[in-house]
Amino acid sequence: MTCAVVFAYHNVGVRCLSVLLAHGVRVPLVLTHTDDPQETHWFDSVAQLAALHDIPVITPDDPNAPDIVARVSAARPDFLFSFYYRRMLRKELLALPARGAFNMHGSLLPKYRGRVPVNWAIIHGETETGATLHHMTEQADSGAIVDQQAVPILPNDTAFDVFHKVTCAAEITLHRCLPAVLAGTAQALPQDLTQGARFGSRRPEDGIIDWSKSAQAIHNLVRAVAPPYPGATTTLAGQPMRILKTLLAPGRTARASSPSFYCEGGRCYADCGDGGVLRIVAFEINGSINGSPMDAQTFIKNYGTAPIALSTNIRKQQ
Repeated sequence: MTCAVVFAYHNVGVRCLSVLLAHGVRVPLVLTHTDDPQETHWFDSVAQLAALHDIPVITPDDPNAPDIVARVSAARPDFLFSFYYRRMLRKELLALPARGAFNMHGSLLPKYRGRVPVNWAIIHGETETGATLHHMTEQADSGAIVDQQAVPILPNDTAFDVFHKVTCAAEITLHRCLPAVLAGTAQALPQDLTQGARFGSRRPEDGIIDWSKSAQAIHNLVRAVAPPYPGATTTLAGQPMRILKTLLAPGRTARASSPSFYCEGGRCYADCGDGGVLRIVAFEINGSINGSPMDAQTFIKNYGTAPIALSTNIRKQQ
């Protein structure tokens, strides 16, 4: 029976580990992460799935430490698989499997190599992304492509929406190509790395809105960092404000000559730097009441109906 050691986390890790088990692959060891208490845990647990199938699980801080490499080696794996695991695997690990090491990445490689590819794709206004199974090398997300599956990014999709699509794409991709991978007949296409770029992690401060940007660019940022991610942030009338959901309002004329926020007719709007208008569907000011979004009526009661200036942020945003 084919043996694979699996490095996995998040929903992609759960679904792809499920595919391996469904295809009869023996998994003697799973490496995953201890959940960060400061992170919102909206995703499924690889550790729980492994426990259900009596698979030993370890959560090392460094998977490349000599004792961890020795434990993986002792499993005598035919394959290593990495499914949304958050640590790079170095050459000592990659050299262990007799028949190869493979990673599932959440983009259509060579585009969006590196961290949080779904969020970056939305920020850049992409209309599709997907999942790619590729050979692992020491250079992140750069190995030859075995298979990939595209999914659409609709105009108002959030990162949460798209991540679920990418999870399905990952499952479809692995299920489709795994028989050939196990048989040793899978073909792999080298990546042309000039056709894509590598991106780094994002921090909460990267969600600060620069209102001098276009309505489309701000809409893309809001949906890329919408809950369960930290959300897009700004300041209004000296109070911290979080923008949770927006819609483009292409038929609406801006009320002010500079970026401003106002509510009227039971709805709230923001005039943006390009003269475009965003409908602000959900927002919080100073946490609002009991952490709930503020409505237009409450906003008008507290701030009135006149447009309130929105600050621009000249800090470089990628």
